[in-house]
Amino acid sequence: MYFYGKDDWRTFERGAEKEWLVTNGIGGYASSTIICANTRKYHGLLIAAHSPPGSRVVQLVKLDERFAAGGRTYNLATNSTGSGVSESGFIHLQQVEVDPLPTFTYSFTDIILKKTIFMIYGQNTTVILYQITNGAGPGVLRLTPMVNCRGHHFITNADQINFAQKPVNGGVAVKGREEVPPLLLTISDGAYNSVGDWFKGMAYLEEKERGENCFEDHYVPGFFEVPLAAGEDKTVAVFASTVALHRPDGEKLLDEARARLRDLENQAGYGEAFARVLVRAADAFIVRRQSTGAKTVIAGYPWFTDWGRDTMIALPGLTLVTKRFEDAREILLTYVRQCKKGLLPNCLPDGDEAPLYNTVDASLWFFQAVYKYLVYTGDLEFVYDLVYPVLKDIVHWYMDGTDYNIFMDEDGLLNAGTPDVQLTWMDAKVDGWVVTPRNGKPVEVNALWYNAVCVLEILAAVYGEQPAYHYLIDRIKESFTGSFWSEKEGYLCDVISPEEKDWRVRPNQLLAVSLPYSMLTGEQARRVVRKVWQELYVAYGIRSLSPEYGEYKGIYTGDRVQRDGSYHQGTAWSWLMGPFVTAYRKAYDYSASSREQAYRFLLPFRSHLRDRGVGQVSEIFDGNEPIAPRGCFAQAWGVAEVLRAYVEDVLEIRPQALEKIEALARR
Repeated sequence: MYFYGKDDWRTFERGAEKEWLVTNGIGGYASSTIICANTRKYHGLLIAAHSPPGSRVVQLVKLDERFAAGGRTYNLATNSTGSGVSESGFIHLQQVEVDPLPTFTYSFTDIILKKTIFMIYGQNTTVILYQITNGAGPGVLRLTPMVNCRGHHFITNADQINFAQKPVNGGVAVKGREEVPPLLLTISDGAYNSVGDWFKGMAYLEEKERGENCFEDHYVPGFFEVPLAAGEDKTVAVFASTVALHRPDGEKLLDEARARLRDLENQAGYGEAFARVLVRAADAFIVRRQSTGAKTVIAGYPWFTDWGRDTMIALPGLTLVTKRFEDAREILLTYVRQCKKGLLPNCLPDGDEAPLYNTVDASLWFFQAVYKYLVYTGDLEFVYDLVYPVLKDIVHWYMDGTDYNIFMDEDGLLNAGTPDVQLTWMDAKVDGWVVTPRNGKPVEVNALWYNAVCVLEILAAVYGEQPAYHYLIDRIKESFTGSFWSEKEGYLCDVISPEEKDWRVRPNQLLAVSLPYSMLTGEQARRVVRKVWQELYVAYGIRSLSPEYGEYKGIYTGDRVQRDGSYHQGTAWSWLMGPFVTAYRKAYDYSASSREQAYRFLLPFRSHLRDRGVGQVSEIFDGNEPIAPRGCFAQAWGVAEVLRAYVEDVLEIRPQALEKIEALARR
């Protein structure tokens, strides 16, 4: 649990730095800052997923509070407009607790108001639960909803949507667009009063910094009023939903939401607080996809959906380390069913569109995810029946050649792409500009390729089939070390293109050490890790490019072109801490001192968990000091890889079936 007090919001700007997140398991979410001021277009109390986990629509933006007592009205709302901070209700905020459900405690005169926000799992419903201890005189709590009806990537003005409202039992139904279900706003104890007004010009400071449209209007349909007698204690729940609820009990629903999260922590079984927080964080990203009827992984909040590469990298940390094995099976099957010509989707559609397949490494990360699934579960039957045939198919397609100029060259190494198509994880492209063209033979793609073929060879042995890839394994290894390694410089080149070798120092070479099957000697591995540590390591991640190069950009800010131009040109990535820590421990033979250093590498994340996205790991950080968090404030592979590395490489809790699989492979 994270506690915040008045020293965390001495100013509006300071309080607006920290954001909370609540999710519903189908892609919907609620999010804002700890002072309840919306600073992003993505902030709101109900962002509903209408084609889970996509088609996300901002429907309830805010629920602002005012309390009238003793002839005075206390405004608890905090809002910013073009002229500055127009309402400063955060001055009455005494404490915020996030466990990870946020609870806000306000106090003024002798009145205490606590507000807890949570969602019903599997449903587009947010509950705002108020627990009020009234003072010596009678009082009235007024709750004013601001609503909208637009995709969460967009901004609206008052003249763009014609809202209609009609009364329902306990509240109101607000309709914005024909294709979007109405927002049902109801209250457990209180009366609704219709108004039909607008809050104009809400300012989003984060969008301004990102060079985006940063002013928006919101519809105010009316308000709820809750009377309180002198000295009365009262609990009131407001429900915001896209489905009709039958006599919901807010307190009971809160107990159920908290119990579910406790059960996930207990299922994972870690007593250490850092691991337990990350187990809770992991739950936000595991969601059910409507189009497949199975689980998938949201890459990051607030703006990403499910991406193949991110999913496979994140799967071990999100589902295996946390012992959510059924979820792991569903996620693997989601992508098995989408595999086409040896390629896993780069991105699954937001609605009914076809998947995008422009990725060379998602299929290769799939092998690593399957391998980790096996060593954690020992579930050989599932893999043999439903996954193994797809693995063989992927290797055959890569050997023979598939889309996007992906093929195995005569030297056994994989070649992929053209200069105008981005296929690796360094995939920033803006206005036709591929920022980091890596067509040819990328180092991490070929490390993954070698690992994939080794995994397939092991599975053949486990399943009693004739091994068929040992010749290819030897050829890849010989070609890789001969082509990528510089004995003089002590590191691996990043890409071998048809024209040249790219010797810029990037983090991709880490995978040649961290993956289970490596082509490097122990000395080579140590030199790679040392090079990355010297030039790329920062407190919260690994830089995407060494500062020694002129193209390096150490601050991730500005408009889209500026941001995409720095995304993989110096920006530090949290997910790379996982491969870095694992590579470090492997390179130093899992010594006691390497374990201590691995702990020190991950230690800064303990403080980061209360810094930006509360209880979450940010997507990226500036490469320059002070290493400010940027991008998504909650990123799946960041959470997953920090958790996996902490459990496997610091706590030294090894996968349960590792010895079993290794023994079967040696038969």
